[in-house]
Amino acid sequence: MSTGIDTGKAAKLHTRQNGRIRRFLDWCGWEDEQSMVNIRNGRVLTHYDQYQLNHRQFLLTAAAASLVIYSAIYLFYHSALLSLLVSVLGILAPRYRRGSLLKQRKERLKLQFKEALFSLTSSLAAGRSIENAFLASLDDLTLLYPNSRTELLIEFQIIRFRLENAEPLEYALRNFADRADIDEITQFVDALAACKRSGGDLLEVMKRTAVIIGEKLEIEQEIAVMVAQKRFEGRIMMAVPFVFLAFLSMAAPDYMAPLYGGAGYLLLTAALLLLLVCFWLMAKMMHIRM
Repeated sequence: MSTGIDTGKAAKLHTRQNGRIRRFLDWCGWEDEQSMVNIRNGRVLTHYDQYQLNHRQFLLTAAAASLVIYSAIYLFYHSALLSLLVSVLGILAPRYRRGSLLKQRKERLKLQFKEALFSLTSSLAAGRSIENAFLASLDDLTLLYPNSRTELLIEFQIIRFRLENAEPLEYALRNFADRADIDEITQFVDALAACKRSGGDLLEVMKRTAVIIGEKLEIEQEIAVMVAQKRFEGRIMMAVPFVFLAFLSMAAPDYMAPLYGGAGYLLLTAALLLLLVCFWLMAKMMHIRM
């Protein structure tokens, strides 16, 4: 009887531990198998505020981060064991890689939407209804983006399918805006819905909305280019101390020998902590919400 109870407790403990490991891996960016299957099979529409790394992306990112961490720690302490232990932190890198890929996907969607606005305005100026303008803009976007997996092409195909099934355009666009979670798209959908409800000049409203959103996206692109330049310079500045330390370790090992013992480790640890603080500050300064 006690054996059965012990077995049950062991099974519960094992399940609890597996659940914790699973939650930790999900937090780090490990893909949820069922979610990925649903996305690949088209059962679930894409939510652009979520991103799933596949197993290959996760493992490559974690391996690259672990290698970088191992090399950096070894340069400072010349201890293979300590470097190996600290390199385990590379498993956290996929979480930040996922955030970067999520941001890139949203930026791509913004630029694609900007091109779609110009196509919609041209179609409205030619006398088409707003529904036919969306259908015609899909053909224009296909010429601009030959890749069938382009985000906005897929979204406009979904809108076309819903229109063909007699669903109102406002509902289809609202669903797209909610999943995209992008201010420009939400503003466009709000303006379109208000214009259709009030019976205003749809062409003029769409023209003004397209111009305003287009100008906003252009300003954001200019800011992004400048920030990317400074971010690249910051990465070079962060790499210089490690390159300099590696050069001295190879070119003048006797000169560096006093650092690898006694108080030298304290000095190296203080220098490493200062570098990490500088890196964190630069990352904060370069993080601009647009």
